Amino acid sequence: MEQTINNTSGFPILSMLIVLPLAGAALILFISRANDRAVKMVGLLFSIATFALSLPLFANFDKTTHLMQFVEQHEWIPYLNMNYHLGLDGISVLFVLLSTLVTILCVLISWESVRMKTKEFFISLLVMESAMIGVFCSLDFMLFYVFWEAMLIPMFLLIGVWGGPNRIYAAMKFFLYTLVGSVLMLVGIIVLYFYAGRTFNILELTNAAYPFKMQLMLFWAFFAAFAVKVPMFPVHTWLPDAHTEAPTAGSVILAAVLIKMGAYGFLRFSMPLLPDATRAMTPVMLTLSVIAIIYGGVICLAQTDLKRLIAYSSVSHMGFVTLGIFALNVQGIEGGILQMLNHGIVTGALFLSVGIIYDRTHTRDIADYGGVASVMPVYASFFIVFTLASIGLPATNGFVGEFLILLGAFKASQWAGVLSATGIIIGAGYMLWLYQRVFFMETSSKVAGLSDLNGRELVALMPMVILIFWIGIYPNAFLSFMHPTVQHLIERVNSGAGQADILGLIK
Repeated sequence: MEQTINNTSGFPILSMLIVLPLAGAALILFISRANDRAVKMVGLLFSIATFALSLPLFANFDKTTHLMQFVEQHEWIPYLNMNYHLGLDGISVLFVLLSTLVTILCVLISWESVRMKTKEFFISLLVMESAMIGVFCSLDFMLFYVFWEAMLIPMFLLIGVWGGPNRIYAAMKFFLYTLVGSVLMLVGIIVLYFYAGRTFNILELTNAAYPFKMQLMLFWAFFAAFAVKVPMFPVHTWLPDAHTEAPTAGSVILAAVLIKMGAYGFLRFSMPLLPDATRAMTPVMLTLSVIAIIYGGVICLAQTDLKRLIAYSSVSHMGFVTLGIFALNVQGIEGGILQMLNHGIVTGALFLSVGIIYDRTHTRDIADYGGVASVMPVYASFFIVFTLASIGLPATNGFVGEFLILLGAFKASQWAGVLSATGIIIGAGYMLWLYQRVFFMETSSKVAGLSDLNGRELVALMPMVILIFWIGIYPNAFLSFMHPTVQHLIERVNSGAGQADILGLIK
């Protein structure tokens, strides 16, 4: 079994991170429905407390090893050999921190915009945070699956209750797409459980060897769940609808954290568990990634809705992520992981920004805007930072991630590298054109007299700006977390004599 280390001095910090938001949600249950301010304050305090509790993970993480850290393990269902098993490595620790930060920003941005069923909204938000943290911490496959499915419920409610006019359609589409994929993943988990000697322990399953034909079947079972969540082409169609109809907080969580879980699944399960199948399917995954990059970018050029344009840009940006991951080299995988983090920051910030101006104008139609820079100069300054980070301007986080991905892609496949590079050009085109139409041109009657950012909105946007330049100028502060884990992952993928099995299957 893979060794682990425990650097918590006996304090169950990961369990506390999972339980604390649930405690906040439970406390809100006892607050009067009429006392909206108390509900919001509890939501804010518990989200801040959870973020503060996550900071020691960043400070005390040992960046010299790939071993799991902050490990907790207790019996859960002994008869089935299920355990409550938590731990973090150099990949998952970054996304726990992102999840706790984003939740605070979602609480702040929803302070005035959510006026209906406020109590239920903040309960859903905190339950969502708990499930997200659980996904990234789980080292038991069934525990992972429980948290993975638990996320569906609060997100379904966020879209279906507090969403736009077509919220029911969007919520059902999101739920059905993700549920069908997850059921196939469950079948794969059960197959692994019986084949590996009745264990759900992810570390034990990773160290086992599986026949190539079995790996291939399991790869596509996991693909069904992870590709939908990314979302990869052609199972991406739920995302624009979900983003367009979701409230601002729902869009931010969806963009910043939830769609990262598909790529995280490839890294945590598909690659280390199924190395031969991963290598065999690399050409397919690279092709789908390149299609997503170009297709998502071109579709953005035709959008007239602010949120829908940013949603389709996520398809393109996440195409870069999967391109880097399946380049199967250090530069590509580290670039892919960093770009997951970058996309969460930048696209989350863009959705926050859209929510801010939507609360003032109640329209998302790009044609209704124009001249926003003249009436909201501070807001325009923030938006241009997010726009330039999205297109990968040097000194922003987007540049570092895309540069590493392209390095890895060219090493793996020159044609994939060349074609994917066109996506950067397309991305610059649609984002700069969007900025021109919204912030310049003739001032629209809908934006005349709008107030600029208030203090609460500044607090919500400022952390994103700091992270954009921090990662852009000193990326090693984050890359250093993942170096040992990525190196170990590549060694695992390249280990064994799987090529003989592949050739045998072809014959």
